[in-house]
Amino acid sequence: MILKNKTVLIMGIRNKWSIAYGVAKSAYENGAKLIFSFNGEENREKIEELVSEFEGFKAYTCDASCDEDIENLFKAIKKDYGKIDGILHSIAHANTEDLRNDFINTSKEGFSHANDVSAYSLVAVSRIARDLDVLNENASITALTYYGSTKVLPGYNVMGVAKAALECSIRYLADNLGPQGIRVNAISAGPIKTLSAKGIKDFNSILDIVEKKAPLRRNVTTEEVGNAVTFLLSDMSKSITGQIIYADSGYNIMGL
Repeated sequence: MILKNKTVLIMGIRNKWSIAYGVAKSAYENGAKLIFSFNGEENREKIEELVSEFEGFKAYTCDASCDEDIENLFKAIKKDYGKIDGILHSIAHANTEDLRNDFINTSKEGFSHANDVSAYSLVAVSRIARDLDVLNENASITALTYYGSTKVLPGYNVMGVAKAALECSIRYLADNLGPQGIRVNAISAGPIKTLSAKGIKDFNSILDIVEKKAPLRRNVTTEEVGNAVTFLLSDMSKSITGQIIYADSGYNIMGL
C-alpha cells in the first residue's frame, strides 16, 4: 500500500485498455484516493461507468489544451479535496493524416496541435497546479512517453517529435519544481494495444518485433506500466526526478 493516504489525479483516462486505466488500477490497489479528468462533458457517463470500481472517485471534465479549463479543474479539486499528492499526465493527440502520411508532409497546424496537446499541456498543468498551490510537498508528477521520441518508428511521425518535446520539458520542469520538493518524471512504456495505438500504421508489426527482440521476449501490459507509475508516484522514489524510465521489457537497450 505504497500510496496509502495519497490523493492522485489521473488525467486522460479513456477506456479499460488505456495505460491510464492500468495506472488507476495499480494506484487504487496501493491505497490511493483517485480523481479523474477527461475531455468532453458528453463522455461523462461513459467515464464514470468505467471508473465506478474505484470507490470514492470523482471525475471532472477538462480540455488540457485550454489553460482556462486546467485552471478551473484545479480550483475545483482544491475546493473538494484540498491539496493532492500526484498527477498522471496521460494526454496526447495528433491528427490522423499526420500519422498516416510521411513526416515531411506534416502540416504546420498538425505540428502545432500535436505539440500543444501532447507536450505543452504538461507544462501548463504543472505551472497552474503550482500557482494554485494544489500540490503537497513531495508531490509527484508523472507523464507517459514512448521510444519513438528518440528513434524513428514508421507511422509515429509528429508524435515522436511531440514526445521528444515532452521529455525535454520534464527535465526543465524537474529543475523548476525541485526546490519545492515536487518531482517530475516519465515512464516510457513499451507498445500496448490501446485506442491511441490504432492510429499508428502497422502497429502490430511493432508488437511482433518487440516480442522477438526485447531481452524479456515479450510485450508489456497496462498493469505492469501502471505499477511502474505507482512507484514514481510513491515516496519510494523520492530521490528520482527529471528521469525517463523505460518499462518496455528492455527493448530500448537493443541495437538490432
